[in-house]
Amino acid sequence: MTPQRVTLITLGVKDLARSRAFYEALGWRAAQAQEGVVFFQMLGTVLGLFGLDALAEDQGRPGAKLGTGAATLAQNFPTEAEVDAAWTAALEAGATPLKRPEKVFWGGYSGYYADPDGHVWELAMNPFWPLSPDGSLKLPGAGG
Repeated sequence: MTPQRVTLITLGVKDLARSRAFYEALGWRAAQAQEGVVFFQMLGTVLGLFGLDALAEDQGRPGAKLGTGAATLAQNFPTEAEVDAAWTAALEAGATPLKRPEKVFWGGYSGYYADPDGHVWELAMNPFWPLSPDGSLKLPGAGG
C-alpha cells in the first residue's frame, strides 16, 4: 500500500533565477539550492523549482517539451483579509492575475493567479475547513 501523502512538489520553470526571485518576493526563503534546482521548505512539504530541460531529463524524457499541466496549487488562509493580502503580495511579486478573490458559490472566498511560468495558485478562505494554528489543514472528519 502506498502512503497517502505528498512530500515534494516540483515545478518545471523556464528561468530558474526569475522563478526563485518571484517566490522570494512572496517572502519565501530557499532552504537549499544547487545547480539547476532550488528547494523551499514548506509546512511538511517541499516545493522545488527545476529548469524545464533538466526536469525532462531527470524524468527520463530528454528533449520533451514540458508544460504546466492542468493542476492548481492552493494556499488556505483563516480570513478573507489574509487572502487579499496574499493576492496583493503575489501581484507585486510579478504574478499574473487570473481571478480576483471574491465570495464563491461553495461559501468561501477565493482567487487565482499564475506564477511567471504559468503555474496556477489558488488563494482561499474556506469556513468549513478551519486551519490549525500553524496554518496546516486537516479535513473535518479525516482520520489520523
